[in-house]
Amino acid sequence: MMFVLLFGGLVTLIVGADLMVRGSVKLAAAIGVSGLTIGLTVVAFGTSAPELAVSARAALSGQAGIAVGNVVGSNVFNVLFILGLSATIVPLTVSRQLIRMDVPIMIAVSVLVFGLALDGRISQVEGGFLLVGLLVYTLWTVWQGRQSQNCEPLEVSVSQTSFWQMMICVGLVGIGLAFLVIGARWLVDGAVDVARSWGVSEQMIGLTVVAAGTSMPEVVTSVMASVKGERDIAVGNVVGSNIFNLLGVLGVAGAIAPIDVSSQTLWADLPIMLAVAVACLPVFFTGQMIARWEGALFLGYYVFYMAFLVLTATGASLKVFQVAMLAVVVPLTVLTLGLSLFRQAPHKGN
Repeated sequence: MMFVLLFGGLVTLIVGADLMVRGSVKLAAAIGVSGLTIGLTVVAFGTSAPELAVSARAALSGQAGIAVGNVVGSNVFNVLFILGLSATIVPLTVSRQLIRMDVPIMIAVSVLVFGLALDGRISQVEGGFLLVGLLVYTLWTVWQGRQSQNCEPLEVSVSQTSFWQMMICVGLVGIGLAFLVIGARWLVDGAVDVARSWGVSEQMIGLTVVAAGTSMPEVVTSVMASVKGERDIAVGNVVGSNIFNLLGVLGVAGAIAPIDVSSQTLWADLPIMLAVAVACLPVFFTGQMIARWEGALFLGYYVFYMAFLVLTATGASLKVFQVAMLAVVVPLTVLTLGLSLFRQAPHKGN
């Protein structure tokens, strides 16, 4: 029964997110905002709705490990797996706005959350503070998108959208939200049962199964957007989702109830999430494109991250993993930074 709940919750979340995103995109397009703005806000927030529903439900149930692990694991999954997979399929172009503004904001918010968690918990006041930050970021992004002349607005306007079409979009959003609430309850209940039966911590389940499951809408959205040539949406969806997870999901969960942050999360998982966010800058900066080999590198990083989680959960020795990190991951990272600088050198001379 616990696996039925887990699987049923995942499917329900994905269906709910899909309905919500479809309706939300049409509503946003009706006011004439750019593809990048939609990717950073409506699509990103819509595909992150499962994370919001799950973490809020976990906070209400006192499952702090799932609430925090879901956010941290989803952010790592979004960058390393989703961007890696999307770029491996089709090289992704990166907007200047992402490089100059949104990725630095993602890094800054990651540092902020780490700072708030240093005392071992995220209080309700701090959760409210994160929500205020989300409101400011959303308003700034929409304003920036409407002011930008680099992004063509979608060719849809309010005058071209009938009243009944708008109502259908609102209905899709409402139905999607209902599915998200139901799916979140099933997923959290199933995940807790699995963790208890396997003797695995709720934090580990949150970092892996729940994080990957609630990120499925981002996987589908970014991969399909990259294949269809909507690369601004593909990349903006990931960056926007990560910012929303930290400010919105963690903010709502913290506002509902104080969230205890374990030492493992504070000194291992959060620094890894921060390192992944920082890793975006040199890769994104490389010719303003994420090449296939860079996408493959991200996927390789995710494999190492999963290995680290498994070894930690099983209590196995981390010596082999540490050797692999020093022998493989660190040289690959240095090579990536070196190639980034090398590729940018000719431009500086022009």
